[in-house]
Amino acid sequence: MRKDLKNYSIFPMPVLLIATYNEDGTVDVMNAAWGMQLEQDRVILNLTESHKTVENIKRTKGLTVSFATAKHVKEADYFGIVSAHKEPKKFEKSGLHALKSNHVNAPLIEEFPLTLECEFVEFQRGENGAGLVARVVNTSVDESIMKDGKVDIDALEAIAFDSYSLGYYKVSGRVGNAFKDGAALK
Repeated sequence: MRKDLKNYSIFPMPVLLIATYNEDGTVDVMNAAWGMQLEQDRVILNLTESHKTVENIKRTKGLTVSFATAKHVKEADYFGIVSAHKEPKKFEKSGLHALKSNHVNAPLIEEFPLTLECEFVEFQRGENGAGLVARVVNTSVDESIMKDGKVDIDALEAIAFDSYSLGYYKVSGRVGNAFKDGAALK
């Protein structure tokens, strides 16, 4: 038997950390669970213009999108519950470290090993929210999560957000082979 939950959320959702530079050059990071790949080289993030991060993106035209990890779930959650408008030293208080991207005007957070370096494309306003579209110009990967020249998802230990239980869950454990396993049903 099935039950209607009356919730329109897609779950689980990746926990994405959006990093920018403030006017004074300090680092700003926010947690954005509402984001996904839009096209091959585009991402879309459901963000409102009231976020300090969005103000920074519009000004600098650059952002990085990191995948939160189980090792730093506390810091990732902190970036989602504290506003940079109210706590300007938010990143500093996290204890994490940043370095400047070589590809966009935005910081890379050293502790998050998989990061998309992006250029701002447009801000779309719609009936049910807003979407910030960015073009991925580079993917920065720490060698610690590489295996045979590819990203090892298990080593990454990315986390996903479950909007039903308000929990974070580790994404791991390969269960199949894309574009191959379904061939058995042909």
